[in-house]
Amino acid sequence: MTIGMTEYKKEAHEERRHTLVPMQPSTIDETGLGFQFIVELLTKALFLRGQMRLMDLVSYAKLPVAVLEPLLAFMRTERMCEAVRSSEAETAIAYNLTELGRLRAEDYLRKNQYVGAAPVSLLAYIKQVRQQSIVNMQVTRPQLLEIFDGLVIKEGLLKQFGAAMNSGRAIFVYGPAGSGKTFIAEHLAKLLSGDVAIPHAIVVDNEVIQVFDPLTHSPSVPSDEVGGVGLDRRVMSDQRWVTCHRPVIKTGGELTLSMLDLDFDESARFYQAPPQVKANNGLLIIDDLGRQLTPAVDIMNRWIVPLDRHVDYLALHTGKKFMLPFDVIVVFSTNLAPSKLTDEAFLRRLGYKIYVGPLSEDEYRLIAQQVCEEINIPFSEEGFNYLLHEHHYKTGRPLFACIPRDILEQLRDIARYEGKPAVMSRELLDWAWNNYFAHD
Repeated sequence: MTIGMTEYKKEAHEERRHTLVPMQPSTIDETGLGFQFIVELLTKALFLRGQMRLMDLVSYAKLPVAVLEPLLAFMRTERMCEAVRSSEAETAIAYNLTELGRLRAEDYLRKNQYVGAAPVSLLAYIKQVRQQSIVNMQVTRPQLLEIFDGLVIKEGLLKQFGAAMNSGRAIFVYGPAGSGKTFIAEHLAKLLSGDVAIPHAIVVDNEVIQVFDPLTHSPSVPSDEVGGVGLDRRVMSDQRWVTCHRPVIKTGGELTLSMLDLDFDESARFYQAPPQVKANNGLLIIDDLGRQLTPAVDIMNRWIVPLDRHVDYLALHTGKKFMLPFDVIVVFSTNLAPSKLTDEAFLRRLGYKIYVGPLSEDEYRLIAQQVCEEINIPFSEEGFNYLLHEHHYKTGRPLFACIPRDILEQLRDIARYEGKPAVMSRELLDWAWNNYFAHD
């Protein structure tokens, strides 16, 4: 088992090292952007930041000198900016906007206020997402055992989740509240392997859509270490892309249908990508399905085309519609029965329907022992049997995975308050049980 884990970690490391980041463009045409679009981006940057050296502009716009120089030469010819040289070196040149340039910048900012890394084209984004598809990722049994090591979970469930993660298809996890569905779904994120390239933004019909989100995406390579093995990434790869771990996004009761469309900022005049786009090549967990303000059937119907065809259709505020890849493993987690959420036609589009239910006595005991060890309460077989027979079985409460921790932590809390030893006595167990469960 140890040898298998070592081999797995080595393979995962090699996969990360060979992430295929797009090559750095050497001409304006290779950026996939229009000449005027980049001119406007540079003009806005100089307006907001003031004088900038050539290398500052390279770092800010994420475009190489070879691309920026003809653009800056054009701006000088048009009297939009002026150059100030502090030494003989080309990189020592700094640029300021002229009065005409500042007037132009104000016009450009009224059009949209996006300033920063140059976007990538829609075609480049589609190609990259397909190249690093989640379907190409393999999940193995040793990997699954490592992720869930020390956790109490049925072998049959592990096998189901392992197969589901290899399918690249949606996973529907259902079962009663407290059975551990969310806990398991969150651990699935640790199964994601390999890095992916995520653009700062994409451009569609000259409209900018921000994709990279520092609150969601986790860069895996330092900014000064970007690219091929044994080579300087700053020379090799396109800095408009950020090498990240495969993304994981979780949303729950706050989810609405409008959140799944482009978010257009009326004042800034550019877009934020919806969660399914930010989660491309990764995992999207929709927790507590059925508890949203929007009816569950409407939310499920929104996913029919993406889940079936692996593409999603979005629309700009101008009315233009376009297609994006939908390369996401969606995990739906719900307390409700599948039949109460949607119809059979939709359920067929879900790759795996996995039921997470109550535990056996042995599994329940193991969790209680682990919690006792963690929070420094002596485990008592007598106290455990009292909890089972006098509370669970007499009240008909199933053995759910969340209960041992919740009960034992409340037992610890009241013991601290009363200055008593935290032990699994009948008195403290009764108090914790009655305090934990609501009564009519």
